[in-house]
Amino acid sequence: MKRLLSIVTVLAVCISAGAEIVWHATDSLPLLGKCVDDASTSLRYQRLPDSLEHKVKRADLFRLGKNSAGMAIRFRSDAPAIHARWKSVFRNFMNHMTPTGTRGLDLYVMQPDSTWTFAQSARPDLGSNVTEACVIQNMTPVMREYMLYLSLYDGTDSLYIGIDGDYQLLKPQVDLPRASKPILYYGTSLTQGGCANRPGMAHTNILQRRFNRDFINLGFSGSGQLDLEIADVIAATPDPALVVLDFVPNVTYEQVDTLLVPFVEIIKAAHPDVPILIIEDPDHPTKRFDKNVQQKCAPRRVILREKFDTLASRFPGMHYLPAEGLLGFDNEHTVDGLHFTDIGFLRYAHSLQPIITKLLNDE
Repeated sequence: MKRLLSIVTVLAVCISAGAEIVWHATDSLPLLGKCVDDASTSLRYQRLPDSLEHKVKRADLFRLGKNSAGMAIRFRSDAPAIHARWKSVFRNFMNHMTPTGTRGLDLYVMQPDSTWTFAQSARPDLGSNVTEACVIQNMTPVMREYMLYLSLYDGTDSLYIGIDGDYQLLKPQVDLPRASKPILYYGTSLTQGGCANRPGMAHTNILQRRFNRDFINLGFSGSGQLDLEIADVIAATPDPALVVLDFVPNVTYEQVDTLLVPFVEIIKAAHPDVPILIIEDPDHPTKRFDKNVQQKCAPRRVILREKFDTLASRFPGMHYLPAEGLLGFDNEHTVDGLHFTDIGFLRYAHSLQPIITKLLNDE
């Protein structure tokens, strides 16, 4: 049964600095990072429609679609303190990623020049699916525009923002990041945000702030395997500005050979004039020493380039980005030889920014 979306404001039982906190449900606030209708998902903060549950071949893919990676709530408030109460769907833990990145929240504030600056993160309760936290306090009580990023590697079942009852929590006045003509970014665990220390540091979220334009995160950890059902989701998204395909670390030679062309064909049938950027697999440190990794990656890049050339001969707006230099050359950008640290995400965003700028300017 579909979960009814509540727009009711509820009162909290807790007291902060002598003032009663009023908890506001976020269901009626603007949501960034979602390309399917709320009516198609059991949870509002869910990236894939319920209809895919029994269509995709691997259950992991649909489950990962319930993770809220890339999603953010927009609001404004004049309150001196911002609280959050949220329920995680899975209560996920990983041994190479912080709990704040896995299932915490991340608060940003808009500056006078419309850029965004980090305010504070909200760390999850390790012993419960439900967390209640004071995100930031002791602020001058003036009206500010906020963006609250949701968890990268867990789902968000429900979310409330709490403020002192003497102040206001309202819908945003400024339509930024721009929600129209989003960038759709499909990929792997790296796209999903592994292993950022906090949600705002995933490179898609960094780029969202730099461009002040919505980035739809379609990264699925270990499951960016060119499932045609995801191509259908991309094709059904109205009026994207750009589609980025950054899936290579998750696929085999055979999957590139058999699935890349039909995957792009589905997207181009719906969006013939939308540019598509295909990115090679990153040059990770393990490739220098692990012979098995070397033997897997080299032929995969060859077939990737062959399939790209075939697609480029058929469709306009196809672009290919080699991996060399995207992450620097000191091999200090990962936590485990594969997944990015915050340094890796910053470097990746910095390298992708001029490429995406050019493609958007050509739209």
